Amino acid sequence: MNEFINSEFNNAGELFGLDAINRMFQSANPIQRAKIIQKVSQQGHVQASRGSRKDMEKFFSQVPAHVQAELKKGGVRLADYTIYSMKPINSKTIKMFEPQDDKEVGVRNISNAKLPKNMVFVVSGIFLLTGTNAEPSNPEGHKAINFASVSKFPSICNGEFSLKANRKQIIPENQAIRRFATDNDTTVPLGYYKLDNPRLIRDEELIEFTIELGTQVGIPANQWLYVGLDGTGTTP
Repeated sequence: MNEFINSEFNNAGELFGLDAINRMFQSANPIQRAKIIQKVSQQGHVQASRGSRKDMEKFFSQVPAHVQAELKKGGVRLADYTIYSMKPINSKTIKMFEPQDDKEVGVRNISNAKLPKNMVFVVSGIFLLTGTNAEPSNPEGHKAINFASVSKFPSICNGEFSLKANRKQIIPENQAIRRFATDNDTTVPLGYYKLDNPRLIRDEELIEFTIELGTQVGIPANQWLYVGLDGTGTTP
C-alpha cells in the first residue's frame, strides 16, 4: 500500500492495476483511503507528467512483470535516455544496430543490439544525422565526426528507414528519410522526428534500425550515419 501511496508516478494506477488498488482500499484505514483517492486523482491532474515520461507512463501496463515489480518498489526509476549508434555508409543497406555490436563510447551505448536486463524504453522521437570522417586513417577518427543534416545529401535524404523491436514493426518499412530534414523547422532539433505513436521496447529484445538507399551517388567516401532513439527508459 505504501508503495502505491508514495509512488513518484502520476499514472501509478496504471502500474499497480485496478484490482490491486481495490484490495488496498478495502484494507486501508480512513487516512490511507484518502491518500489512495488523492493518488488516483493525480492521473488527470494539470501537473501530470510531460514529454517522453508521459509517454512511458501510458505504457505501464505493457511493461514486463519483472520490471513492473522493480518500478513499484523503487528498484528502478525513469530517466531521459537516448540509445545511439553510428555506422559507415558502405552499401545501400545500413543496419544501425547489429547483434555483433559492442558498446563503445562515442560509437554506441548498447551491446548486441539489445537493452540490458530490467531496462525498458519508450521511443518518443528519433535523431538521424550524417557526417564525414575527416581522418579515415586514424582508428578513432569516426569518433570526432561533426554530424549534421541529411538534407545536404539527396541520395540519403531520398532513402527509406524502418525500426523494429523483437522483429515487430515500431515504424513500418518504406518511411521517408526526408522526415529528418528539419533544417527549416525551428520547433524541433536538427534531424529530429517526433513520433505521434511512441512505442515500447522491452529489455533483451533485438532492436533493428535499417536504412535503405536507392543509390550512393553523391555520397562521399567515409560518410557515416548517426541514429539516436530518444525517449524515457528505466534505470537503477
